[in-house]
Amino acid sequence: MAAAMVAAVHGGRQQQQEMRERASPGSGGAPQVDTGKYVRYTPEQVEALERVYSECPKPSSLRRQQLIRDCPILSNIEPKQIKVWFQNRRCREKQRKEASRLQTVNRKLTAMNKLLMEENDRLQKQVSRLVYENGYMRQQLHNPSVATTDTSCESVVTSGQHHQQQNPAATRPQRDANNPAGLLAIAEETLAEFLSKATGTAVDWVQMVGMKPGPDSIGIIAVSHNCSGVAARACGLVSLEPTKVAEILKDRLSWYRDCRCVDVLHVIPTGNGGTIELIYMQTYAPTTLAAPRDFWVLRYTSGLEDGSLVICERSLTQSTGGPSGPNTPNFVRAEVLPSGYLIRPCEGGGSMIHIVDHVDLDAWSVPEVLRPLYESPKILAQKMTIAALRHIRQIAHESSGEMPYGGGRQPAVLRTFSQRLSRGFNDAVNGFPDDGWSLMSSDGAEDVTIAFNSSPNKLVGSHVNSSQLFSAIGGGILCAKASMLLQNVPPALLVRFLREHRSEWADPGVDAYSAAALRASPYAVPGLRAGGFMGSQVILPLAHTLEHEEFLEVIRLEGHSLCHDEVVLSRDMYLLQLCSGVDENAAGACAQLVFAPIDESFADDAPLLPSGFRVIPLDAKTDAPSATRTLDLASTLEVGSGGTTRTSSDTSSSSNTRSVLTIAFQFSYENHLRESVAAMARQYVRTVVASVQRVAMAIAPSRLGGQIETKNPPGSPEAHTLARWIGRSYRFHTGADLLRTESQSTDSSLKAMWQHSDSIMCCSLKAAPVFTFANQAGLDMLETTLIALQDISLEKILDDDGRKALCSEFPKIMQQGFAYLPGGVCVSSMGRPVSYDQAVAWKVLSDDDTPHCLAFMFVNWSFV
Repeated sequence: MAAAMVAAVHGGRQQQQEMRERASPGSGGAPQVDTGKYVRYTPEQVEALERVYSECPKPSSLRRQQLIRDCPILSNIEPKQIKVWFQNRRCREKQRKEASRLQTVNRKLTAMNKLLMEENDRLQKQVSRLVYENGYMRQQLHNPSVATTDTSCESVVTSGQHHQQQNPAATRPQRDANNPAGLLAIAEETLAEFLSKATGTAVDWVQMVGMKPGPDSIGIIAVSHNCSGVAARACGLVSLEPTKVAEILKDRLSWYRDCRCVDVLHVIPTGNGGTIELIYMQTYAPTTLAAPRDFWVLRYTSGLEDGSLVICERSLTQSTGGPSGPNTPNFVRAEVLPSGYLIRPCEGGGSMIHIVDHVDLDAWSVPEVLRPLYESPKILAQKMTIAALRHIRQIAHESSGEMPYGGGRQPAVLRTFSQRLSRGFNDAVNGFPDDGWSLMSSDGAEDVTIAFNSSPNKLVGSHVNSSQLFSAIGGGILCAKASMLLQNVPPALLVRFLREHRSEWADPGVDAYSAAALRASPYAVPGLRAGGFMGSQVILPLAHTLEHEEFLEVIRLEGHSLCHDEVVLSRDMYLLQLCSGVDENAAGACAQLVFAPIDESFADDAPLLPSGFRVIPLDAKTDAPSATRTLDLASTLEVGSGGTTRTSSDTSSSSNTRSVLTIAFQFSYENHLRESVAAMARQYVRTVVASVQRVAMAIAPSRLGGQIETKNPPGSPEAHTLARWIGRSYRFHTGADLLRTESQSTDSSLKAMWQHSDSIMCCSLKAAPVFTFANQAGLDMLETTLIALQDISLEKILDDDGRKALCSEFPKIMQQGFAYLPGGVCVSSMGRPVSYDQAVAWKVLSDDDTPHCLAFMFVNWSFV
């Protein structure tokens, strides 16, 4: 109503205001002028003023005077009145935009209200059905004789969907592509079953947590409960016309990242103006340890009497009838149960969409540990249902021209880069033989799989300039990949850490090798370093989706030579990176970090060799091993679920969360270096796996004692012993107590040191001291973790004054055992300055009074 009133007032007065202006300001903030006169403008004067307004809505005083001089028709208008005209014109423009915004919001609220009313009606029907079934069950329980004899009632406690699927059409005649009437019968049945799921009660829907309806929300998202297969449902509003929405949804490759190919083999027009399509579709496997799926589907597009568009589909099987589809080796045939899209036009423009995805992915064909990936309706909702709705909203937002994009590229170009990164990573994980992939023989261990592709042009596509990747002497692509099971590590948290702390797991020599493959100069296979120094990374945002669930960025790795021979490392390197699923509150969301080296030109047809990480959550299992650790998934599949089970009192959902991590790295190679590259890739992936395992342990929520013990570097004393040595040495040298605890137990000393408000850290007694341990305040000050702490040197964090002070006091520390250092400024591992009032340094003595390490305490530290 408010929008309508504003529009009516605006429409009635606009013409009068453009022809007659009262000489008083129309908006606040400007000096008020009130001459008490009305000024009537001629159409020619209004046209001249509008031309200037389109170029400069707020002209200066000099510009207005110049306007009067340049336009003789304005010579009879006073400069102050010209100023007032521009003020009122800006005010009208603001009112027009606000009225348009209110009308848009009003239309959204009206459509959402209609959607919610329909959803309420559906829920009321579902409640009535459940009440009826509950009464029937009570009758059965109170009258056992009826329960054993009467089976005629269709309302036994199964949903309508169950009843529909209890009687497959086993007696249907076999139908084939030469019988359009038979296929149309299947299509009409599919349409009816789809509508019963989209707007009826054929499936018991449970709304997903965190998906609240509203004018700016993605919509109403629900998942199935107790039905065959897995299903997800979404209802939402988009500002696109139904025909455009249908076109986007049919282009499944553009929005369904797990879709490998969609081949429309037959198109049959129907008498009612619709079309029947017979489609063969392949989807990628999410991990290296499961087979991909394929589908043989009938898709039916038709219009309804109310002007709505319907696109529904189902698999053609022996029970449904119809022709048989293609069979491809190494694919597992899955089934699409009646699913589809109901697209209804909204008043004033836009569409209301109902999406239903219902599939049976043949979960029994995969190892038990992986079955939750195929049995979770939440994962299906995130990968397909929500992805489709988000893609349509993204296209609608881009069409409005309101979303800024980086790099001076069109949204469609950047979206293509995202699709290429995701698709290239999926190709690497799956390694299809028809793309040219072949397995290499292993080195005896089965933890890392190596595959190579000697026909890479077939893989990267004809539209990509692959001459940069493969030299004239011949070459190809090599992929090293592995999967592992993670426990008690949130996928979003792990991927966010891997993105922000690349130096924790990446090797600069391997990055340089990948970057050098894009240059014409020859390159050698690098040797892996135990702890090479990596320059800082700079993240340059390119684009993000509407809800920030996915973002595309360029990573600049600042080059630093490790020796005079490594000139290639002194050059900056660039990665195109796609990060998604970092929202910890998104149930069932897959977290992914995929990147590929690019050169400085960043051409639209630049070749991409994506590598990266994918973490998919598994449903919590109460009988799963609950120790906070990582397991090699391959060994888990062979030996079963070993490990010790906690007592029931110590079991919680947070300690039993599991996820599957898949790692894949791709490298180009020259033919004569293939074996060397394979050895390097295999060792590199093993190193990355070990790094990720350490990171997972470091960030996994666990009890304090266990957390600290697992984070100590190899060969160091237990955390409790080190805490006792630190406290005892401080008291021996200074005469004061560092750790004030009521109990004398080692656990209390460790806890007191860990929770100490001042930063306490230890470094080695070597020529180039590196940190070996820090309490929580120390880790916070250095902005690092216990694992990454070992890569930070003492010299790196101190400024010039700090280093001079330490050098002057170092003999005193070694002779007297301690020294007080003046306050100053140091820097964290992220380069942020940190001030402190005073620093204390002392020797930490072991039980036999031999020096073990140096300890530092930074008092009253804070970020500058």
